[in-house]
Amino acid sequence: MTVIYAILLFMVLIFVHEFGHFIAAKACNVKVNEFAIGMGPAILKKQKGETLYAVRAIPIGGFCAMEGEDEESEDERAFNNKKSWQKIIILVAGAFMNLLLCIIIMSTISFASGVATTTISGLTPGGPAEQAGLMSGDVIIEIDGREVAEWQDVSKFIGEAEDEFVSFKVMRDGASVELIVGTTISEDGRKVVGILPKTAHKPLYSLVNGTKSTFSMAISMVDILKGLFTGGVSTDELTGPVGIVAVVNDSASLGFIYIAFLTAMISLNLAIVNMLPFPALDGGRVIFVIIRMITGKAITDEIEGKVHFIGIMLLFALMIYVTWNDIERFIFPLFN
Repeated sequence: MTVIYAILLFMVLIFVHEFGHFIAAKACNVKVNEFAIGMGPAILKKQKGETLYAVRAIPIGGFCAMEGEDEESEDERAFNNKKSWQKIIILVAGAFMNLLLCIIIMSTISFASGVATTTISGLTPGGPAEQAGLMSGDVIIEIDGREVAEWQDVSKFIGEAEDEFVSFKVMRDGASVELIVGTTISEDGRKVVGILPKTAHKPLYSLVNGTKSTFSMAISMVDILKGLFTGGVSTDELTGPVGIVAVVNDSASLGFIYIAFLTAMISLNLAIVNMLPFPALDGGRVIFVIIRMITGKAITDEIEGKVHFIGIMLLFALMIYVTWNDIERFIFPLFN
């Protein structure tokens, strides 16, 4: 099942990325010769119009082969004959789709988990809140005279209370009720009263929260990439397909939410890495479009193609290095 989960994860992320390039190319009237998921020999293929749709044997990688993408073409619908802004849209579309997928997944997780409200859903049996007379369904309005706007305020105000007792003002059956509630210390050292919040499922809130979570993760990933270039993060910490399979195995044992979160994280990572200004990556191709837009025909399609080929070889070398590290970390220990 781990292998199946990993293959499905790779296939989904690659499909989303390449589909972004595909729909942008079609929107810009660029001829797409082949749209493939996977690498190696084709195991399934179907010609529809001008485009060959294929599923290839190795479920890692994929491509959207456009006319004139890496070579000169006289076809007026070729990628190399399109305007610069069209090329940039097509190149950025793959990463954008991976970013969008991450936001959708994180928003879905947020919606499924729900948001804690200021309504009490339950009480710890025999706890201070139950002894003081708080009840399920009470809506917390104030704590020690401070207005409660969200559940985070409840935890904050209780933790900041100077005395062993805190005053609660709650709304119950349309009337406000004031109670004095004792506190106790939880196992993790927090001051608590023994109440649980009612969760609500709010689509708009979930979308906002999912977007915030995505950009928070993006900032962390960019910091890690900076560390790789400055020496703050070792290349030994990089993980490739083998390592991802191992992480999928761990996540699968924890439940679907963890698999979904891992998918979102890898999708975002794919978006960021692809936009790096390195030859063969989408970001590198965008840089070439901008340079050629400024310099004219000083750089030919043939020269650019050769530079991207060198970039691909370097990326393959990095992949081999990372894969070997993953094997040493995750595979060899199984035989010891």
